[in-house]
Amino acid sequence: MDSTTIESIKDDFAFLDDWEDRYRYVIELGRKLTPLDEKARNATNKVQGCASQVWIDTKVSGPVNDPHLDFTGDSDALIVKGLIAIVFALLSGRPAREILATDAQAVLDSLGLKDHLTPQRSNGLASMVARIRADAQTALGTSR
Repeated sequence: MDSTTIESIKDDFAFLDDWEDRYRYVIELGRKLTPLDEKARNATNKVQGCASQVWIDTKVSGPVNDPHLDFTGDSDALIVKGLIAIVFALLSGRPAREILATDAQAVLDSLGLKDHLTPQRSNGLASMVARIRADAQTALGTSR
């Protein structure tokens, strides 16, 4: 993905008054995602609990005592690809401990997403965050 930060997404959301414009912006964020390798579209990377198909591939790097996680992902739904991009802007490229300390749901709620997504999309978003948190926990608990 490009260098979009969660701060720039918040600023852009604040600038866009209309939710139709915000939806278009979210879809555009999804179009900027780094393409997911076909081999990464597998059962291991598939996120459970999403109505759409979602895959998140996790790469762990750095020292064992301070692992960093980078994510690539994809979905078969345009709006969901945008939601993936937002989650990645918040959590990808960060140390595992920082990911676990981040209240991702509060940040996502501050964007007003919960009020403008279907319950299935909101649940899917929560499932993506839970999956990333689980990957961060695993990275901290295993040696490489």
